[in-house]
Amino acid sequence: MSIFSDLWISRKPMAGFLVIGIAWASYFAQMPVIKAGINASDGAYGSVILLAALGAVVAMWLAPMADRVAGPSALPVFAIAVALGFLWAGAAGSLLGLMFALMLASVGSGVVDVLVNARLSEKEAQHGRDLMNLNHGVYSFTYAGAALIVGWAREAGWPPVAVFGVMAAVIVLLCLMMLGEEPAPQNPETSTSPAAFPHMLVWLMGLLVLTGFLAEAGTEGWSALHLERTLGGGPAQGALGPAILGLTMGIGRLGGHALARFLPVMVLLACACLLSAFGVILAGAASTLMMAYFGFALGGLGISVVVPMVIALAGRVVEPAARLTAISRVSVLGYGAFFIGPPLMGLVSEGWGLRTSFYLIGALLVLAAAVLIPAIAAQVSRRA
Repeated sequence: MSIFSDLWISRKPMAGFLVIGIAWASYFAQMPVIKAGINASDGAYGSVILLAALGAVVAMWLAPMADRVAGPSALPVFAIAVALGFLWAGAAGSLLGLMFALMLASVGSGVVDVLVNARLSEKEAQHGRDLMNLNHGVYSFTYAGAALIVGWAREAGWPPVAVFGVMAAVIVLLCLMMLGEEPAPQNPETSTSPAAFPHMLVWLMGLLVLTGFLAEAGTEGWSALHLERTLGGGPAQGALGPAILGLTMGIGRLGGHALARFLPVMVLLACACLLSAFGVILAGAASTLMMAYFGFALGGLGISVVVPMVIALAGRVVEPAARLTAISRVSVLGYGAFFIGPPLMGLVSEGWGLRTSFYLIGALLVLAAAVLIPAIAAQVSRRA
């Protein structure tokens, strides 16, 4: 089967990946102007995102319930919540207004994120196809393209509300693609069976996914500000930071599938974490825009394969009956980093400077390669 067949098979959950990529790229590429519009400090802004994240994490844990209650309508309903939240964020004139707006967007995004991965996992099982890397790669390319377009819109003088209005219209069209997608079947008996469910292994994999997403979220959320404020770039040059990250992550995810045929999974994961650590630290220490761009590119290439490979690993090492439960728990734990990362960067930046925030992300990636990956390998060997 060709890549076009894989795209067709996964088209409905893929629409959810497109929603998340377009929405968050539209926001993060405009973060400097939105932050300046409410006159917020790094610490205050980071705290607002952290408070919004609390609602998102709760929503992620409740995503299976939302799926059962709303059925096929769950994806489009929560995608619309994403669009409404960011429209509100674009019009917010205060720190409090921005907090509630981001909470609505984060809740919608969290539910959509969990549901599209669960449904994509089910399609992988149904069709016997590897779809996870492809869809995560499409997300990355979408994020990069949207960030570039938003950067050009900022240069042309578009206000945030206008940008988010166009984004909302695109999301409505994507919601039409999602209609009719059936929820993934759930088996309560197998999902709660302690004998079939490797809790320690799932927690370790979840922590590795969290580390990967922490690097991704922290970098994409603060790269534009680093390029503009620290290195003196303009709006379009700042927007290139998240765009380069998204583009290189897309390339890395498609290339990582080929590399997995020649390298053991654990070796590839460790190398990916170390490459990303080097890139993020280089970007943080950069004295020029080009050096920072190169660092973000290396960071994107490295971190790109971590999450898809760990989610795929979770589906392979558990019993078939527990596969969806394992992937869901790994994903929920990991996706919390998308909301922990930016506020963590903000609080560290407030106290020790923005460069130090990137050094911290690099140190966490080195720790993952040295501690988490060997621990996962040991757990997998015991189950072999």
